[in-house]
Amino acid sequence: MENVFQGRSFLKEKDFTKEELMYFIDFSAHLKDMKKKGIPHHYLEGKNIALLFEKASTRTRSAFTTAAIDLGAHPEYLGKNDIQIGKKESVEDTAKVLGRMFDGIEFRGFKQESVELLAEHAGVPVWNGLTDEWHPTQMIADYLTLKENFGKLEGLTLAYTGDGRNNVAHSLLVTGAILGVNVHIVSPKELFPSQEIIDLAKGYADKSGSRVLVTSDVDEGVKDADALYTDVWVSMGEEDKFEERVSLLKPYQINMDMFDKTGKEETILLHCLPAFHDTKTEYGKMVEEKFGEVEMEVTDEAFRSKHARQFDQAENRMHSIKAIMAATLGNLFIPRV
Repeated sequence: MENVFQGRSFLKEKDFTKEELMYFIDFSAHLKDMKKKGIPHHYLEGKNIALLFEKASTRTRSAFTTAAIDLGAHPEYLGKNDIQIGKKESVEDTAKVLGRMFDGIEFRGFKQESVELLAEHAGVPVWNGLTDEWHPTQMIADYLTLKENFGKLEGLTLAYTGDGRNNVAHSLLVTGAILGVNVHIVSPKELFPSQEIIDLAKGYADKSGSRVLVTSDVDEGVKDADALYTDVWVSMGEEDKFEERVSLLKPYQINMDMFDKTGKEETILLHCLPAFHDTKTEYGKMVEEKFGEVEMEVTDEAFRSKHARQFDQAENRMHSIKAIMAATLGNLFIPRV
């Protein structure tokens, strides 16, 4: 029985073809439909899954846990205080130990090198739940959400506003280029993606017929956008940069005026969450007290508007992660795509 994904790790989007990424997106939609209809899909019955978290998480941990259980597997959470990876034990040694005990390993942490080493030495599929360079499981959920709203992906335009150098911006740019989606990174020049990432995306865009745009001009960047996407202005581990980022990124805040600039009524809002759209968090209160801002990357009005799809997007993390795990670990018939 053929399964072209069997035993493969899911580390970064560029490891997969356009057709393979579309398979994950469509399989996610299928599994979502099965769950909504209450149809069991225990493709990983009896499997044990290790969930390694160097970084804290709400959606990634919840999505992997519920996805594993829905598939009939047992997830085991190992937080930063439970593992010795890179401290008292090398990544290679950790991989060899866990690979003998678990059937699959999820890793959410800092270095892309760590997840690559895990995959090299574990002998079982390894899934990247986020590193500083890439966020591939998020991408399947994001582009699933786009397809759900517009019925297609090719030819759509997604405008990402904010820090263009972070993992989400990198992944959106490269994945969109592979899939035929026009991706605009709208960011101050100081926070443009590296030329290496831009060139990589343009190479894929040339093949798919999509367009890559990196600009500091908000009007140019969001024009004709089918989706506006943003992320927190300060990533984990960069908390000392709040003052710099608030000042630099305020013009790139998603608000209702920005939706008007797209020229489209049906433009949707995407955000990988958490979002600082009010002062009901410790961070939100801190930013208000220090910088006088009550909203950061997205206004509360926009966050609660008719355009908002961020909670559909968050739910889709579960369905997409389920598809990735089932395809790479389950005994399924998946012909070459």
